[in-house]
Amino acid sequence: MKGKIFLVIKREYLARVKKRSFLLATIITPLIFPTILGLFLWIAMSDVSPESRKFIEVVDENNAYFLENNESFTFSYGGLNREEARELVNDGDRFGFLYIPELNLDQPTGITFYSEEIAPISMITSLEAALKNKIEEFRLFASGIDPDVLSSLKTNIKISAVILGEPGGERVSNSVVNYAVGFLAGILIYTFIFVYGNQIMQGVIEEKSSRIIEILVSSLKPFQLMMGKIIGIGAVGLTQFLIWILLISAISSLVVGYFGMKMPQQELMEMSGQQDLLPGAGQEGMVEILQMVQGIDFIQLTLTFLIYFVGGYLLYGAFFAAIGAAVDSPSDAQQFMFPVTIPLLIAYMGLFIFVLDDPNSNVSFWLSIIPFTSPVAMMGRVSFGVPWEQLAISIGLLVAGFLFTTWLAGKIYRIGILVHGSKVGYKVLWKWLKDNS
Repeated sequence: MKGKIFLVIKREYLARVKKRSFLLATIITPLIFPTILGLFLWIAMSDVSPESRKFIEVVDENNAYFLENNESFTFSYGGLNREEARELVNDGDRFGFLYIPELNLDQPTGITFYSEEIAPISMITSLEAALKNKIEEFRLFASGIDPDVLSSLKTNIKISAVILGEPGGERVSNSVVNYAVGFLAGILIYTFIFVYGNQIMQGVIEEKSSRIIEILVSSLKPFQLMMGKIIGIGAVGLTQFLIWILLISAISSLVVGYFGMKMPQQELMEMSGQQDLLPGAGQEGMVEILQMVQGIDFIQLTLTFLIYFVGGYLLYGAFFAAIGAAVDSPSDAQQFMFPVTIPLLIAYMGLFIFVLDDPNSNVSFWLSIIPFTSPVAMMGRVSFGVPWEQLAISIGLLVAGFLFTTWLAGKIYRIGILVHGSKVGYKVLWKWLKDNS
């Protein structure tokens, strides 16, 4: 039995990896992300170049509001009136001019920016912030308060989160880092289940429509064929993901290096090697980064990801295979897709609403325990730290869920794979499930 399943796995794997579409998707997809990254870096670097700096004429009737130049804007104070400033803009010597009328500090109104092009939102926001600071300074002086004294009284507070453990085993945590790790891992599993689950369904429908399946079941049991197809397509998906990770990492490093920058992990490694050389606040910041990284158990995270990655796919893959066996065309499959995708959608929404917000809440716990939602939900919790007994229960139920769905789907697959030309509804599926022959 194992030998026959292995032959089906080998057939499914080789048939798909040799397809031109697989090769194109595997090679082209990793090029998309570095290309987008390179485009954004090029735009960002061109925006901060001296040639891209915008010159703005300031017409200030108060003769008091002097704004400081920065990488994006250069302000000119020529003592011009509005008509003269307008001519400079029309001639192309200025991007625009900022008109500041005589202001009432209690109600500063009438400030206007003129330009021939639509001013970017970021520009207007920056100008508003700069003028706001200036006006607040004048109001403080008018109230007899020195802005420098007030500024020196302001204090920045930052709370570090530490997870208690055995004496000396405390770990520094960072919710933002944990959130990002849980988000990426959960979305990857969600996407993988949907994409490759649909491939299982499409493959079964194609073989059933072409009657190839009738030849295969003459030498194989339907259950062996179903398991071989599920595992074979899953192996194709894992292969593709591994290639994508390697290619995206390598190409992104080349793109970032081309712009004279370094990947975050490279900078972190170099900084860790120079930790003793970093003085004062720089060293404290480096220590904090290293503590946050060390606070994540990457071995547990990787192993858990692989378990839920495979377990979730196998659990849902059996259902997708059963749906493909029960119908004759993809359009007929839509009625059966809804109940299968509901748990996945619940897990997806629960990941954002409950799990990432509070990974230890009751809702997060149950979402990570129930087999139909645990592959996505548990990955949102793992980076925050999950007790081993909860992981054990969740994985055990996931394995039990996979075995149950495989047994259930096998009963549908065994009959449906040989049924042609008839509309199958839920009553028919229930009849097949009750068939003990």
